[in-house]
Amino acid sequence: METSSHEQGISHSLVVDESMTEMGSGNFGRRCKIRAPCCDEIFDCRHCHNDSKNSLEVDPLKRHNVPRHDIKRVICSLCNTEQDVQQTCVHCGVCMGKYYCSKCNFFDDDVSKDQYHCDKCGICRTGGNNNFFHCNKCECCYSNLMKESHICVERAMHHNCPVCFEYVFDTTKNITVLPCGHTMHLECVKQMEQHFQYSCPVCSRSYCDMSRVWEKLDQEVASTPMPEMYQNKMVWILCNDCGETSEVNFHIVARKCPNCKSYNTKQTRGGPSSCSSSIEEMVR
Repeated sequence: METSSHEQGISHSLVVDESMTEMGSGNFGRRCKIRAPCCDEIFDCRHCHNDSKNSLEVDPLKRHNVPRHDIKRVICSLCNTEQDVQQTCVHCGVCMGKYYCSKCNFFDDDVSKDQYHCDKCGICRTGGNNNFFHCNKCECCYSNLMKESHICVERAMHHNCPVCFEYVFDTTKNITVLPCGHTMHLECVKQMEQHFQYSCPVCSRSYCDMSRVWEKLDQEVASTPMPEMYQNKMVWILCNDCGETSEVNFHIVARKCPNCKSYNTKQTRGGPSSCSSSIEEMVR
């Protein structure tokens, strides 16, 4: 067993067997706690520290996170020995995590997650290294299924989720990549759908098949004749789905893009402003 020089005096006489290294397996997910160097307090993990130090009860000026790479000391959960970060306890010999990353100071016992460390991301991810690739422009890892089809967005995950404002890049929640290339929490997308929102909150592009909704709007427009004074009124629109700018007949219900047939458009000039609730009413 390798140990640092100042700990060899404690551990040189210990005999570690397999049963000891497996002790407590499954009870903690890891068998150590961390000492946060920023506040010199002990927490179950880095996320526990960050949740505690960024709660609403904490003075906003004192809120902070602990970078994973700054963690230098851990405390064994079985024998309470404080020591340098390492996989095996220098005192009792317990394995503090079947998966251990010395670069991230990360421990986990559930190796079924197929954890791996991405040097370019600088963090550990789950899902298996063989199933993901790192996009240098997006600066994050994506499934191999998206290798030839994803739209590159510079630093795609290095931002806050546009719905909940949690930082996306190192979140522990599931992430989804929208067709436009923008990323957000999968749970936040589901919440948007519950409120009949089907466009990216960053660029407004539709992220699912809206053809049935457009058909309903076709019927609604056809059944809602405009007053004579507006029948030949022309306005300019910008399509949020294809990006084309077009001049079309004004209609109070919605204005259809002649290029891609989408109603996900924005009136840019000419005539009364658009009715923002038209599409939402159609999908209810």
